[in-house]
Amino acid sequence: MKLSRSIKVAVVALAATAVATSTAFAAVTIQAGGSSFDANLLNACKVAWQNSTGNTFTYNSSDSGTGQKNEDAGIFEANFSDSGYAPAKSSILNIPLVMAPIAVIYNLPGKKDLFLSEATLSDIFAGKVTKWNDPEIVADNNRSTNSVVYKKNADGTVKKDASGAPVVLKTLSVARHYTLPNQAIKLVVRSDSSGTTKNFVTLFTKTNADVWTKPADKTFANVFPGSINGAGNVGRIQQYSGSTGVSAGLSKTPYSIGYAETSYATGSLRTAFIGNENGDFAAPTAENTAAFVAGAKLVNGLYAFDYKTKTPGAYLLGIVSYALVDSAASGDKAAAMTSFLKYVASPACAGSADAAGKGFAPESGPVKTYVDSLLAKLPTK
Repeated sequence: MKLSRSIKVAVVALAATAVATSTAFAAVTIQAGGSSFDANLLNACKVAWQNSTGNTFTYNSSDSGTGQKNEDAGIFEANFSDSGYAPAKSSILNIPLVMAPIAVIYNLPGKKDLFLSEATLSDIFAGKVTKWNDPEIVADNNRSTNSVVYKKNADGTVKKDASGAPVVLKTLSVARHYTLPNQAIKLVVRSDSSGTTKNFVTLFTKTNADVWTKPADKTFANVFPGSINGAGNVGRIQQYSGSTGVSAGLSKTPYSIGYAETSYATGSLRTAFIGNENGDFAAPTAENTAAFVAGAKLVNGLYAFDYKTKTPGAYLLGIVSYALVDSAASGDKAAAMTSFLKYVASPACAGSADAAGKGFAPESGPVKTYVDSLLAKLPTK
């Protein structure tokens, strides 16, 4: 969709406002690291910020565990994690900067949409369902399913209520028919210490605790029911480092399924619709993530999600990514990072159409006020 000239002018104005504070210091090079989940958004947004400020931003993509360790060790001007943590220093802030979905990505022949109830998804990744034509998957995909359509504002953006949840326009019911292949399911999971993994398996440990009996963990092998190297799992379960590794593993492995940020579903890879307690199936979009996150609570500054929410359109694998930054830092680099983080949280970056296409959305409702208050604590000189 082409933007009108007036909208383009507005976007430029927003970008200028977001980076205005950066003109107070000399051009510098700043770095951040951690979560691979954030890499595509940060690298896309940095271009306009660099052009406006003359600064340079470099992102060292790895995993959330590394991001947390980096921040405690004072490595880089900021770090990113898909799960909040208790930092080593009280001056380090967990800033819930943006929200996005964890996509369930699959590699199957054809272009059929895949629908999975939360229980079926749990059984697939627990190793209870190991064939694509298992009755559980067949039942989810050969029935009428509901999907939610949201109201739009005059500018085409989704209308939200005071809590930040999208306003429902209507619910559609569509009959689904999918002849699933008689093939073994190959699981592609993270091998590293990943906030994405911890958020992904937390859904199962909260809703299927009789199967997922181990505590949620950033390493998939540590929480997987049974042994990931046990009989029947060697070769069937493949482990890769980072979202890029998962995407590559899925791409080269027919009949596979895994999880990563939405923008990693490239080429022939597709993303599944996930069922929720409201009875509808939601795609991993920015709007459906906002519907889920709006029902969460902030506990000691960290999100506590309600996986049994009946909010229409809620995508149960919506997560929040945190910027980890030391508010006691000072100097030009610290001020430049403050400028960049404010830009990432702005409509020009996290609220852009490009970010929405990747599944990202800025915080909204009361949480936006909270995020703004944290950003205001960061150094500007």
